[in-house]
Amino acid sequence: QVQLVESGGGLVQAGGSLRLSCAASGSIFGMKTMGWYRQVPGKQRELVTTITSGGTTNYADAVKGRFTISRDNAKNTVYLQMNSLKPEDTAVYYCNVYVLGLNYWGQGTQVTVSS
Repeated sequence: QVQLVESGGGLVQAGGSLRLSCAASGSIFGMKTMGWYRQVPGKQRELVTTITSGGTTNYADAVKGRFTISRDNAKNTVYLQMNSLKPEDTAVYYCNVYVLGLNYWGQGTQVTVSS
């Protein structure tokens, strides 16, 4: 089984920056994609960004140019650098690992951006 541990969430002023980390451990085999999703109460969880084992990235239009995803394959860790944060970025952010056809999720970390 896979365990995901997230860190780095918190409160930040609009225009500020925040960096999230997610470390994956457990029975991880083969190629995998890691990423970040976010969810606001009453709304569906949405894609923020993903990165493949080869380094290919994908970003939601709402965060392009502001967020950057990166990974350390040796440590099975993914990072999310968030710059120029906006109040609409406020959400619970979830780490995700896709491996061997299965999705695994972290517990979520709250990011709040004040105006």
